[in-house]
Amino acid sequence: MTDYGPEDAAVDLAEREAELRRKLARLTAPVEEGSTIGFGKRIGDGTIQAIQQMEDAGSAQVIADTLDEVLRAQARLADGTWGRCEVCGIAIDPDRLEFRPWSTTCIDHADAPR
Repeated sequence: MTDYGPEDAAVDLAEREAELRRKLARLTAPVEEGSTIGFGKRIGDGTIQAIQQMEDAGSAQVIADTLDEVLRAQARLADGTWGRCEVCGIAIDPDRLEFRPWSTTCIDHADAPR
């Protein structure tokens, strides 16, 4: 069992937030001026770039969702509710929190709708 606690989580969450914000900024950066994007009959640079942007948009959504979870965990740290399951109220296993400090549920309620 680990001694992972709120102080450790605060550091890990801040680092994760910064990492997610960097990734999100890169994925949502505007397209370079003068570049063309389009789908044509032949696969070319424009088609490849368009496909890459669609993939990046999907990745950006996943990253934005994770960032929201991290921000919620930071708020829970601030109000003293971090580390307790939002469904049943019991303490979340410290090993689970160390692996994923933005966890909001115990393992028994990990699939519960929120």
